[in-house]
Amino acid sequence: MVLYGKLSTEFDIKTSADKFYKLIATELHQVQKHCERVRYTKLHEGEDWHDTDTIKHWTYVIDGEVQTCYESIEEIDEQKKRNTYKLFGGDIGKHYKTFKLILQVITKANGTAAAKWTVEFEKINEDILPPNGWMELLGKNTRDIDAHLSKARVVL
Repeated sequence: MVLYGKLSTEFDIKTSADKFYKLIATELHQVQKHCERVRYTKLHEGEDWHDTDTIKHWTYVIDGEVQTCYESIEEIDEQKKRNTYKLFGGDIGKHYKTFKLILQVITKANGTAAAKWTVEFEKINEDILPPNGWMELLGKNTRDIDAHLSKARVVL
C-alpha cells in the first residue's frame, strides 16, 4: 500500500472566481458562518487570519465525527487564485505525517467558474485509509460558500 497520495476534485460554482477566492483569501474567519460542517474556528497564534505566520485551530465534522486540526497558510498566489494550506496536529496528526490542502479557483473558457481542491498527504502507516472524507467535506463547504455568495447582495 502507498504511503503518499494525492486526491483532486473540481466543483463548478455559480459565483465568479474573483468573488469566491476573495472570501477564502480575505474572509476565511467567516467560513464557519457559511459552512454547516465547520463547527468552530479561532486564531491559535498570530493576529491576521490571512498571514502565513498565523496558525488557526479548526473544529469540523467528517464522516459524522467532530474532528480538530491546526492550519497555516503555506503559499498564496493571488494571480492564480491559488492557496496552499498545511494541516497538522489534532485528528490529522493521528493519521498523517503531512497533509496539505490546495485550492485553486478557476475561471473557465465559457465564463463560468470552478473551485479545484487537491489534498496531498503522507500517511503514518499503510493501514490508514486515504482522506476521502475530506473530499466530501470540501465539496460540501464549497457548495455552502457558493450558495451564500450567490445569495449575497452587493451594497453600493
